[in-house]
Amino acid sequence: MTISYNWLSEYLPQSIDPEKLSQILTSIGLEVESLEKYEGIKGGLNGLVIGEVLECAPHPNADKLKLTKVNIGSGEPLQIVCGAPNVAAGQKVVVAPVGTTIYPVGNEPVTMKLAKIRGVESYGMICAEDEIGLGSTHAGIIILPEELTAGTPAVQYFKPYSDWVYEIGLTPNRMDAMSHYGVARDVCAYLTHHNKQETRPKIIFANGFKADNTDFPVKVTVENAVACPRYSGLTISDVTVGESPKWLKDKLAVIGLRSINNIVDVTNFILHETGQPLHAFDAKEIAGSHVIVKNLAEGTLFTTLDEKERKLSAADLMICDGNEAPMCIGGVFGGVQSGVKESTTHIFLESACFQSVSIRKTSVLHGLRTDAATRFEKGVDISNTVNVLKRAALLIKEVAGGTISSDVIDIYPAPKEKVTVSIRNHYLKKLSGKNYHADAVKRIVTSLGFEIIREGLDELILAVPYSKPDITLAADIVEEIVRIDGLDNIDIPSSITISPATDQSGLKEKNKEKIANYLAAQGFNEIFTNSITNSKYFEAEVLKTTVKMLNNLSADLDVLRPSMLETGLETIAYNINRKNNHLQFFEFGKTYFTSEPGKYKEEEHLSLYLTGNNHEDSWKEKGVEADFYRAKGIAAGVLHLCGIRELYFEKAEDAGVALQLMRNKKLLGTIAEVGKKKLQQFDIKQPVYFIDFNYGSILKELEKQKIVYKEVPKYPAVQRDLAMVVSSDTSYDKVEQVVKKLKLPKLKQVRLFDVFESDKLGAGRKSLAVNFVFLDEEKTLTDKETDTMVQKLIDGLEKELGAEIRK
Repeated sequence: MTISYNWLSEYLPQSIDPEKLSQILTSIGLEVESLEKYEGIKGGLNGLVIGEVLECAPHPNADKLKLTKVNIGSGEPLQIVCGAPNVAAGQKVVVAPVGTTIYPVGNEPVTMKLAKIRGVESYGMICAEDEIGLGSTHAGIIILPEELTAGTPAVQYFKPYSDWVYEIGLTPNRMDAMSHYGVARDVCAYLTHHNKQETRPKIIFANGFKADNTDFPVKVTVENAVACPRYSGLTISDVTVGESPKWLKDKLAVIGLRSINNIVDVTNFILHETGQPLHAFDAKEIAGSHVIVKNLAEGTLFTTLDEKERKLSAADLMICDGNEAPMCIGGVFGGVQSGVKESTTHIFLESACFQSVSIRKTSVLHGLRTDAATRFEKGVDISNTVNVLKRAALLIKEVAGGTISSDVIDIYPAPKEKVTVSIRNHYLKKLSGKNYHADAVKRIVTSLGFEIIREGLDELILAVPYSKPDITLAADIVEEIVRIDGLDNIDIPSSITISPATDQSGLKEKNKEKIANYLAAQGFNEIFTNSITNSKYFEAEVLKTTVKMLNNLSADLDVLRPSMLETGLETIAYNINRKNNHLQFFEFGKTYFTSEPGKYKEEEHLSLYLTGNNHEDSWKEKGVEADFYRAKGIAAGVLHLCGIRELYFEKAEDAGVALQLMRNKKLLGTIAEVGKKKLQQFDIKQPVYFIDFNYGSILKELEKQKIVYKEVPKYPAVQRDLAMVVSSDTSYDKVEQVVKKLKLPKLKQVRLFDVFESDKLGAGRKSLAVNFVFLDEEKTLTDKETDTMVQKLIDGLEKELGAEIRK
């Protein structure tokens, strides 16, 4: 949330330095994430002065330039070359002397230097509006009133607005602090407690309010009092819709809001001042001068202010006219027909309280996350609707003229009772870890607006102010007390007592750490992606078992992911769009499924993504492009690291270029080259390889593993190479399967080290060169023993694969 220092200070009874105020805000739980200087005009016109043009003559070497002498109130007059067509002697102008930095609109800052223009020295510049950030005009220089004195700093005449801006990391429960006045109330509570002297924010609500006449009454009917427990309003006639005064535009600009017109600007000002959303209707567009708050039929069409036609839900609360035609989605967004326009002369001003749950559902359904909806869904002060309405009406009269032409309408059929909460001293000590004096507790709670209903020896019973709808428990009161006392003042105990924890998930987490370290060493980066994703990525068949979000935050985040691939591709696309093309990612995450309502399943995955080169080019070697074999090697490496060997690969059916990693007929994972159709969804134009492990299956295999220690063999291993010619459709995996069937106990390792294809071998033939490692742990192998085993290999390969052993 953005807070203006100047604006906030208007409600404080004493001046506080911006840095000191920042410390106070953070101490009371309104964490200041940044404090930055705001300048309405960049540079604040520093260094610019008002000058008087004493002489103006044609430039001796240029037809369109003038040579001027300008008095800036000190020293000799400056000689300045000027190209403006409207410069003339006797004018008062804005001058940027040598050394001054100016900030042209839409361009980089420029520091004035002594320049020689067409052979003549120039000691500064006479400025146009756009050259110093005052406007967009470049038709000529700024000409100022004659009565101004040369040498006067420009900042004294133009008075550019400057401020300090706080970015506050507001927690979701702090609806009471979502306004400048709410923050001021907290600051005053802090000052009251620490200075031991009552400090209250300045009163902003007018007690002497009264209607000017009742010439334009509007009738209000609330049909759904559950979704709208209170509705207040009044009419203002003969307003003039136009530009807002400078003070109002400055206040909105500093918190990042664009000025629209004086009526809308007042409603935005009040929203950020008090936290109460308002809505202004063109009163002459209200048929029958009758406002009806109700729900409309499912599928009713309504065009909102952004000129989009939306289908309404039967649960959407609507503000309708006397013909029951919708004018506004209550508490969320206005309609295009009834909004304030330049031609509007009469307005109906609404100040209401809408039910939080109803507003949130409507806001999420239509993807309208407006400032008003954000406030209403957290809860607003139901007791304050009329006070805010009166203040807004008087401000509108001030900036837009007009007369208040109806009494205040206030529909409040079931006044809300205040929540009562009991807090005991020992409970406060238990949660806060600090002993608070009873007087300090009472001073804090009363300064925050709590009412003490009853006071006992060890108990306070408090009525919670309507401005704090989140407070319902004693723990909430403890939080308020600790907050105002200062989170920095929480006592730190000299000792802490803990119970030793037992590691219940050691295998799972230790294995994750081992895999992560291995992959990081291989050049991978770990990513964490959102488990909520977009349903448009998936086919209808997949969506049948996909878990759908009931209250999704946006249309793009509406299902729990049924696959790890899509969220990883989002990350890859994000990087490629920023010229980071060589990527190796891994992620531990979950996928989600449902068979029927109420029955859900989640699976843990380890997913790897490879695209681009394995590493960047260097002076020593060029980067090698990732391919399917690199992915296969990494996949096998991960499983070998976990002690899972005896793997075999099967081609995945109907999956393009893909392999399944199998062990004992159990699927541990898949390796695939991502299809072009899927890549096109993310506008990725380079190959991507995807490895997806079922981490749950890996853990089950790990649980079966036994760690057995073996001494390092005393006797040397013997290696033999065989080159065999086989059919070109014979995979190396088949060679391994034949070798395993032979069950040679002294054969310790089999490795493919060369593949050769040539017409000389014959059509449809290829040569595989395989290295075999033999080892007897009891003695040194003899050549005869080794030759016998090699012959068994040759016989098996010739019989099973029709291999031809190359001599």
